[in-house]
Amino acid sequence: MTARQLPLLGVVILAAMVAGAPAASAHSFPMAENPGAGQTLDASPSEVSIKYDAPIEKLFAKLEVLDASGANEAIGQPVFGADGYTLSIKLSRLKPGEYTVKWGVLCVDTHRTEGSYRFIVAAKGNP
Repeated sequence: MTARQLPLLGVVILAAMVAGAPAASAHSFPMAENPGAGQTLDASPSEVSIKYDAPIEKLFAKLEVLDASGANEAIGQPVFGADGYTLSIKLSRLKPGEYTVKWGVLCVDTHRTEGSYRFIVAAKGNP
């Protein structure tokens, strides 16, 4: 190998390393929930909102609030926040009981994440 070929070999090796390196990726996971996971409320919340740690795609967002029988207590479609990180949905007036929030989002880098958490609306006078 000649001295002129060494720099070219370095470029080829570097290009091969970059091409074989895994791409950096992100997934959107909740970083703030309202009401929060495991929270007991004295009254029915008017909405549920979740702020994610990475931007989300609005077309593929899912947000439901299910009562103990599995009925969805959410009203309408989820609302996408102007910040690109927040998803919320209005609720009917919730009766005392345990509720499950089910969410699913697509991060702007095309990774889908989903999950759920629960909160409780306490019976009046019995938090």
